[in-house]
Amino acid sequence: MAGTASPRDVDVAVIGAGQAGLSAAHHLLRLGLEAGRDIVVFDSSAGPGGAWQERSPSLTMNKVHGIFDLPGARHSDRPDASPQPAAEVVASYYGEYEQTFGIPVLRPVVVRAVRSGVADRLVVETDQGTWAARAVVNATGTWTHPYWPYYPGAADFAGRQLHYAGYRGPAEFVGQRVVVVGGGHSATHVLSEIADVAASTTWVTRRPPDFQRAEFTDDYGRQVIAAVDARVRAGLPPRSVVSVTGLGYTPVVQEALAKGVLEREPMFDRIVADGVRWDDGRFVGADVIVWATGFRAALAHLSPLGLREPGGGIRMDGTRVVREPRLHLVGYGPSASTVGANRAGRAAALEIKKLLATSQLVAA
Repeated sequence: MAGTASPRDVDVAVIGAGQAGLSAAHHLLRLGLEAGRDIVVFDSSAGPGGAWQERSPSLTMNKVHGIFDLPGARHSDRPDASPQPAAEVVASYYGEYEQTFGIPVLRPVVVRAVRSGVADRLVVETDQGTWAARAVVNATGTWTHPYWPYYPGAADFAGRQLHYAGYRGPAEFVGQRVVVVGGGHSATHVLSEIADVAASTTWVTRRPPDFQRAEFTDDYGRQVIAAVDARVRAGLPPRSVVSVTGLGYTPVVQEALAKGVLEREPMFDRIVADGVRWDDGRFVGADVIVWATGFRAALAHLSPLGLREPGGGIRMDGTRVVREPRLHLVGYGPSASTVGANRAGRAAALEIKKLLATSQLVAA
């Protein structure tokens, strides 16, 4: 365990202070839990902002849909300087939110493991000590777990490879031949920016891109979330929300289309020292490969609980883990979207409040 001191007791531990974690904490406080005594929030980052603070400085507010409001505090009521980096805007918004609502965030704190403890407790081991909680909300998102698919020859590539998580703008791609891998909004973001400076760009995806003009209404949002929810209820690994919605015609996508860089090629078959090859003999030279291939849920610290089903996923009932009902995953599966995270935070808080009331009655 982290340290030799006895675990500190707390009713609820929230792991992660991005949108999902702040939403859950906000609703728990509204339901009567006391900050610091009943609830604690752990965040591995040095400052507020969740994964947004790690985004490229080139991703400015005029390139995103906007910031989805946290519960109880509308960001859209504030003046917005559209050329400002989204990382700065969100960090400021989240930081003010934490102060306004008195959300007890401890940072930087790295959660190393969550285990079953004695009686009704889950033990949360961190690099700053150990806590024993009656319930845990896990809201660690995906940003710290970028997905790098394996392709033959990757180790032989003489150029540079990076994941979208490490992308910091177009300046480092001047005069280079760039292959961008991935069919989501991250890939279009990179392509829209480097098109102005790169010697060439090539976009490759496993499946043809699915451009959608559908308006994201509440009804459409519910259909999308239901499609993802069905998988996690079956114990299967969740699909990303964007894999269901397709590519919307965002400002970034429209910019990339106007620059002619969204001419998609099928996935190459192997990587060679100076580029990529297809089995039909085609070759594209490359100095850089950008893997905009998405992220996976960052759940390694939960492995001691043995949550995985034979299908490889974690079986969920709403936000509650079926194998461990004291644990709620918020920002996982259907709640991985900005819309779903707020709803899931409230749902988790309501269930945890009932759990705490039941455990108090049993103890009495």
